[in-house]
Amino acid sequence: MVDKENQKPKKQLNNYIKFSGIAFQMIAIICLFAFFGVWLDGKFPNNFSAYTLIFSLLGLAISMYFVIKQVTNMNNE
Repeated sequence: MVDKENQKPKKQLNNYIKFSGIAFQMIAIICLFAFFGVWLDGKFPNNFSAYTLIFSLLGLAISMYFVIKQVTNMNNE
């Protein structure tokens, strides 16, 4: 009985670590794509900051794909 009681808080802590890691991964992907878009806008100027907008949204889509993939993998375990 003691082992089961100790496992529950440890499992919850592992889940918190996994989800916080997913959040940092999302932030890193979106920031990398946004900075690349800003760099492209500086290199090839335009009126609407199109590269920043496009690459920020692309980074958001890619990070959401990774989040969904990781959460479904965690759910299957």
